[in-house]
Amino acid sequence: MGKILKIVHIVSEVAPFSKTGGLGDVARSLPKSLRRLGHDVCLITPLYAKAINKQEYKLKLLFADVVLRLNSTESISVNYWQGQLMEDLPVYFVECPKYFSKHKRLYGSSHENARFLVFDVAALKLLSLLKFEADIIHCHDWQTGLIPYYLKHDFRYSKTLKNARTIFTIHNLIFQFGHNWWEVPNDEKDYGRGAIPHLSDSRLENINFAKRAILSADVINTVSEQYRSEIMTKKFGQDLHQILRNRSDRLFGIVNGIDYNAYNPEKDEGLVQRYGASSLGRRLAAKKANKIDLQARVGLPQDSLTPMLCTTSRVTFQKGFNLILKIIPSLLHLDVQLVFMGDGNKEYIQPLKKLQKKFGRKLVWLPFDEKLETSLYAASDLFLLPSNHEPCGINQLIAMRYGCIPIVRGIGGLYDTVDDYNPATGRGNGFTFSQEDPLDFFGAIIRGLENYQHRGSWEALVSQAMKQSNSWEIPAKKYVQLYRRAKRL
Repeated sequence: MGKILKIVHIVSEVAPFSKTGGLGDVARSLPKSLRRLGHDVCLITPLYAKAINKQEYKLKLLFADVVLRLNSTESISVNYWQGQLMEDLPVYFVECPKYFSKHKRLYGSSHENARFLVFDVAALKLLSLLKFEADIIHCHDWQTGLIPYYLKHDFRYSKTLKNARTIFTIHNLIFQFGHNWWEVPNDEKDYGRGAIPHLSDSRLENINFAKRAILSADVINTVSEQYRSEIMTKKFGQDLHQILRNRSDRLFGIVNGIDYNAYNPEKDEGLVQRYGASSLGRRLAAKKANKIDLQARVGLPQDSLTPMLCTTSRVTFQKGFNLILKIIPSLLHLDVQLVFMGDGNKEYIQPLKKLQKKFGRKLVWLPFDEKLETSLYAASDLFLLPSNHEPCGINQLIAMRYGCIPIVRGIGGLYDTVDDYNPATGRGNGFTFSQEDPLDFFGAIIRGLENYQHRGSWEALVSQAMKQSNSWEIPAKKYVQLYRRAKRL
C-alpha cells in the first residue's frame, strides 16, 4: 500500500451535516474511501449553527475562545467542535457566530469572502492546535481557495504544516468567490498576487479565491478528465483558462464516484419494491411497482408501460433547462410522462408550473425532496441531463445505479461517464448528443424511446448500466496516487 498518508479535507459542506449539492456528497464519500484504504484522514468544515444540530450529531466542544489573528490589526474568536463521519474519521467544525450562525442557508450573504477567509484561517490554526502534521491538505472549491495562498505566505513558517502539500479541487469553475466573477469591473479584478485586504475593506469581496488557489496550490485537479481539458479553453475556462494552461503540468482530472451504500436499489427503504441488476424478473416487477407508486403519488395516470422521463437536478441554465423547455411541446405530443424535480431559477420553474397546470396528466414539477429522489430513478426509464457545462455530475451515475438510462450532452464528466448506446453492437450505457441544440437533444430522446420499445435489448442495456462500476473505490485510489505525486514535487 505504501506509506500511510495524513490527509485533511477542508470543505464548506459535508453530508449529512450540511449539504446543498454534489460537493457535500463528495466530501462525505471520498474521505470515507480513503480511510478504508488505511490512511489517516480528518475533515474541517464550518459549523452552520442553524442548520447543524450539535445534540443530534453528538458534537463535543474541543477548543473554546481561540483567538485568530487575521492580519496585523484584526482578530476574531472561534470555537472548535468535534464529531465523526465514521469510526476513526473525525470531522472538526469551526464555530464563529458572527459569520456562520445567522442563517439556516449555507451560502448567499453579502460578505461571503469575509466568511470564508475567517474559515480558511481557522482551519489552518486548528491543524496547528491539533499538531496534525498533514502530508496533504485537500482544499475543495473556492471557499477554501485562500489556504494554498496562506501556506505560501502567512503560514510559511508553521512547524506543523511545513511539509504539507496542497491539492485544490475545482468542483465547478464558474464559482470563484462570493459573487459572480463576471460582474467585477476590470479595474477592480484580483490578479492573485497582492496582499489580502482587511475584513473592513470592501475590496475583500472581489478577491478571487479560486484564482489564488490555482496560482499557489502544489497540485490542481478537477472532477473529470474531459472537464480538465475544457477549462483550459476560453469557452469553458471562466476567464481563468490562461493561468490553468500555464499550470497544465500540475492540473489533473479524476471522475467522481457515488456512495454505493447511500445509493443502492437493493437496500433502499424509500422504494416500494427493491431490486438489483442480476435478477431480471425481480427487477421488472420492482420497476413496474415503483412506477405505479410514483404515478399515484404525483397524480399521473397509472400505467407501467408508458415511458417515464425524469430530471432531479437543479433547475438552471447550467443543467440545460433552456433546451428542455424548448423541446417539451414536442415531447407532449408523444406517449410519455415527464417528472421534473428540483429547485432553481424562476425563469425555468415558472414555465414548468404553467405546463403542469395545462398538461397535468403528462407533466409534473416537484421541488427537490431528498427522500423522494431515488424513487424517481427507480420509477423512471430515462434520465435527462442536457447540461451546458458539467464538471462531473453524479445524477447520471445514480440514475444508472437504479436502472434509469441517461440522456446527456457529451461534455465534461458526462462525456467521461456516459457512452452512446449502439443497438447493433449492444455497447453503451446511455444516449448522448453533442451540440447545444434542441433538435440534437430531441433526437437523442427519440433514439432512447425507440430502443425502449425493444424490450429484450432494452433490459440488456439496463443491466449493463446497473452493473457499471461507479463507486468511490477507483477514484479514491487515483487520489492517493495524486497525493503521492504532490509529495514528490
